[in-house]
Formats: sequence, structure tokens, C-alpha cells
Amino acid sequence: MPGDAEDSGRPVLVVIADSLSYYGPKGGLPADHSRIWPNLVAAELDWDVELVGRVGWTCRDAYWALIGDPRVWASVPRAGAVVFATGGMDSLPSPLPTALREMIRYVRPPGLRRVVRGGYQWLQPRLSKLGRPVALPARVSVEYLEQCRQALEQLRPELPVVGVLPSVHICDAYGRVHAGREPAVRAVTEWSAKTGVPLVDLGEAVRDHIFAGEGNPDGIHWGWEGHAAVARAMVKVLSEVCATEDPA
Repeated sequence: MPGDAEDSGRPVLVVIADSLSYYGPKGGLPADHSRIWPNLVAAELDWDVELVGRVGWTCRDAYWALIGDPRVWASVPRAGAVVFATGGMDSLPSPLPTALREMIRYVRPPGLRRVVRGGYQWLQPRLSKLGRPVALPARVSVEYLEQCRQALEQLRPELPVVGVLPSVHICDAYGRVHAGREPAVRAVTEWSAKTGVPLVDLGEAVRDHIFAGEGNPDGIHWGWEGHAAVARAMVKVLSEVCATEDPA
């Protein structure tokens, strides 16, 4: 579990992620919660885990974390694999600039901040019906993923790296629109074919769970079965890629 990796001698699963990796059926959870998928995977593999993430992170944020977060620097030398579990946010409709959303928290005085936030929350689902622009174009997402891969390859060329394909959603805040998913899937799949980075399809893992209304009421995050399904898919891929890297 987080915090134990330095002393255990076990490999570390480094997960750089958005909120899908640590939100459960009722909201956000601590990184050491036993039922979120990174910890389910680590328990199955008998590894430790370092989860680095935040709500709304894109592949650009994953790259910034990789090069700028000292937790990642400390974990990579002991890593058994690195998972870039971002990309879902990239493909969501973002008709209002992402920078605007990020800056709302800094608006002063508080009364004005509430007005700005309320206006954003009113406009976002309505404008999302357009389906575009997305938070980060697929081409740009792949560029950041490739920078991540190259950075790790310079440090540890033998280190397995795993990516993901975007999840699915029925989220009213995004107008229940996800027109950016298919372009993202195509772009990331092409990158995977060129680089050999294996992928876990989050959408395939949780589709039935989400569309049956069994996830978080927000329509985008998962319930426990969603986390379990992603963990099963991730363990399968990690077991295969680690066996390839270390035939013994």
C-alpha cells in the first residue's frame, strides 16, 4: 500500500491517473482504500502502489506529474510497471476553456467566485451537447503520452508501461455526450501499435456497469464492480507484459 513501498522490497505499481482511479460509488477516496482498482491490482500481484492523480487530469497533466512530482521520481527506480490511466478527461466535451475551470477557484471575492462557478455549471452541460471542442485533442494527448514513454525509456528502458483507452459515461454535466471518445481510441490505439505499449480498454471493462446505472450517481465514476472489472483487465495485461519482460 502507499507509504510501505520503500521498506517492503516489493515492486511498485506507479499509477498516474485522473479521478476514475480513486472515486468510488459515493465520491473521492484515499489512495490506500482497498477497493479502488490500483490497490486491487497491487494486492493481486503482491506489489506496492504509488497513486498520483487528481480530478480532471489529462495526459498533459500526467506528463507534468511524471517530470515534476517527487513521489514519481522516488517510485520509478523501484517500479515494476507504470500505468498512465489518463485520457478519459481529454476526450470529454469542453466547450468552455479548461483554463477557465481551473481558474475559478482563484476568483475573489468569494461571492464573485460563486457567481462564476454557477455560470460555468449552468453553461457546461448545455454547451456540451455540441460535443466539441474536447478538453485535449487526441493528437495532443498522444504527443504527451509519447513524451511520457520516452522519458521513462531514458531512465529505465526495460520498465513496462501501460496505457488506457477512455472510459464511457452517462454524465449530465457533459450532456451525456462523448463524441471525442472514438477519435481518442483511434489515436491511442495507433500509438500503441507503433510503440508496443499495451492498453487496457476502460470503456470495455465498465460499459455494462455504467449503462446499467450501477456506478456513481454522477454518471461518470464507477461503483465497486467497475473497479473490480478494471482491476481484472489490468492484472491480465500487467501479468502478460511483465512475463514478456522477465521470462524467468
